[in-house]
Amino acid sequence: MAGFSSRRDFVRSTGAVVGGAVLGLGIGVVPPAVAAPDPHWRGASRDWAVALAESTMARFPNASDLGDWEYAHGLYMDGQYRVYRRTGDRRYLRYIRAWVDGIVADDGTIDYPLDSLDAVRSGTVLLVLHAETGLDKYRLAADNIRRALDGYPRTGDGAFTHDSADRRHQLWADGAFMVLPFLIGYGHRFGQAGAVDDEVSRQLLTYHRHLASDTGLLHHAYDETGRASWADPVTHRSAEFWGRAVGWYAMTCVDVLDLLPASHPDHPRVVGVLRDLVAALARYQDPATGRWFQVVDKGHLADNWTETSASTMYTYAIAKAVRRGYVSGRYQQVARRGYRGVLDRVSVGPDGLTNLADICVGTGVGDLAHYLARPRRTNDIHGLGAFLLMCEELA
Repeated sequence: MAGFSSRRDFVRSTGAVVGGAVLGLGIGVVPPAVAAPDPHWRGASRDWAVALAESTMARFPNASDLGDWEYAHGLYMDGQYRVYRRTGDRRYLRYIRAWVDGIVADDGTIDYPLDSLDAVRSGTVLLVLHAETGLDKYRLAADNIRRALDGYPRTGDGAFTHDSADRRHQLWADGAFMVLPFLIGYGHRFGQAGAVDDEVSRQLLTYHRHLASDTGLLHHAYDETGRASWADPVTHRSAEFWGRAVGWYAMTCVDVLDLLPASHPDHPRVVGVLRDLVAALARYQDPATGRWFQVVDKGHLADNWTETSASTMYTYAIAKAVRRGYVSGRYQQVARRGYRGVLDRVSVGPDGLTNLADICVGTGVGDLAHYLARPRRTNDIHGLGAFLLMCEELA
């Protein structure tokens, strides 16, 4: 564990988390099963989380056809795992295992290069499968991801860069969600909580220091060298507040706080960052639809549009922050409006399958025109997992 040895003894433990722990799934620890959904929240008698999971499995009956060890696929599996925990339907768990087992060998080898933060994200699925099955292969694969982080590139102030090649000097808000929930979940599951808590909270706050703005929103990215085409010559930040990038960071905060002890010195600072972010999201919510715009602070532009994946992420993060007591209960109404707004993008096709519309495709860093021109698709994988998380949080 050389990557942390200069900061604090990595083996200091606050107690390993075992399979029956009741902490948050977003960080790869098994949560309790929850009660049946509240129809007041769901706005209809239909269970849309089940409907979407069933529709996804119908479209991809072989789990391997869903895709490779890519971050959005891992997020989808995290969401489907929550559906399994609530319903107890083991078909959902078998599907998750089939997807992982098509990529991870019995010796823990992952058939995917571990050279970017995007490749870390799906590691949270390994943690819940190890909790469910006790099989060594899932622990070994998680170990491989954890070891890959020891020599992973960092900025001068210690933050993990977005990847190890052409973006090795860049921080993207996306990256916080790709790595930190796995890292803190790994530490708490395998008895290495103390130093991991320190590392994760420091990373989260370093990302915030480089990406934060006076609006309370986060810029999409920061280039330590300032050489990226999108980097401001003074701040080295990209100019715009892209919806999903802000969503990745918001979800990171609420999921990390599931495990970061209240006694940790950085806990109040992380909660403060989350409070400021929730307040900003409340200000920028579209009053007409309850959703949020692709470029969050520019809803007045005629060619801007409300984007579904970011709206699900914000709704999830705000609702969870309210439930956990990190923010005022008055923000519950923001989450309710967001939930109803997202449901307006749900439809059922003539084939009986559930569809989720207006999801932005995968998007790199760019200027305003770049974000506004991004294609939007129905059932793009970038929105499906977050939709399941949102529905299960509001169940």
